[in-house]
Amino acid sequence: MTQQYSITLLPGDGIGPEIITVAVDVLNSIGKKFDLEFKFTEALMGGAAIDATGDPLPAETLDICKKSDAVLFAAIGGYKWDNLPREKRPETGLLGLRAGLGLFANLRPATILPQLIDASSLKREVVEGVDIMVVRELTGGIYFGKPKGIAETETGDRRGFNTMVYDESEVDRIAKVAFEIAQKRNNRLCSVDKANVLDVSQLWRDRVNLMAEKYSNVELSHLYVDNAAMQLIRAPKQFDTIVTGNLFGDILSDAAAMLTGSIGMLPSASLGAVAPGVYEPVHGSAPDIAGEDKANPLAMVLSAAMMLRYSLDQPEAASKIEAAVQTVLDQGFRTGDIMSEGMELLGCKAMGEKLLAALEA
Repeated sequence: MTQQYSITLLPGDGIGPEIITVAVDVLNSIGKKFDLEFKFTEALMGGAAIDATGDPLPAETLDICKKSDAVLFAAIGGYKWDNLPREKRPETGLLGLRAGLGLFANLRPATILPQLIDASSLKREVVEGVDIMVVRELTGGIYFGKPKGIAETETGDRRGFNTMVYDESEVDRIAKVAFEIAQKRNNRLCSVDKANVLDVSQLWRDRVNLMAEKYSNVELSHLYVDNAAMQLIRAPKQFDTIVTGNLFGDILSDAAAMLTGSIGMLPSASLGAVAPGVYEPVHGSAPDIAGEDKANPLAMVLSAAMMLRYSLDQPEAASKIEAAVQTVLDQGFRTGDIMSEGMELLGCKAMGEKLLAALEA
């Protein structure tokens, strides 16, 4: 019997519409093979939404997302909107989407593909075999804590302030997600904090240790965030699954991404307790190449594969898409961001066509 799924598409800005088109084509192709039917609904977000409605996240868009089984989100932002007030910028829409859907867990894999190992800025022996999953808390911490703002002090100085805060329940739920992901990988979890300095990190560590009692088969370790950043570059293969707060996760996941040599190859998932997950590539909107058919659609396609695995419970279909990506790389096809000597340069549309051919083979 055909499985039917409702998918919200948020193409956004820049190269977003180009790469999401490729992902839709791939999903339609894989659907025919696995008897899956996707109903796609496109909605406005980011700069495109600002231009159309004045709001980076219209209420209608959030409502459509809430009613779907999963959300595919491409990219937002661009030079055009950089000078708007903060509350009107495209990035504010992304924060609103995460809060509106209760997306508290961000999954950022950083996996070295053998075909691209020489694209990494680190030595082959350091990065070969790296396969890390960073689990980042997404709706708490210093980005959402209050009070925050800029105020004038009694001396006339302007003071900027943000509050890093976590409740026990917020730590518990992200720790639970991380332990369960570690169980599906290699049963190793490293929790990253700054418990030697920050009270909020002391609470974080206490709750992670308490959660560990329920997952006796998972080897838990702790690192301070400065040491973790150093170790990611010095010896990244020591890590399997990492769990950390919003600010630290923002920084460390980008550092882990660059181990792979190209941020244009990496997908991500943002998950909540019951709401639909949001799946997006970690790269930006690349406005400098928008509309020029130069974008790399592979991270968007791999995000669609993550959607199949984590939200739609279709792991075989996900693996088939991931294998197709490996195939086109094995065949020597590259977009500009991952181009190397002896490879064949393709545009976004042509890369999509090669993916479809690999799926049909």
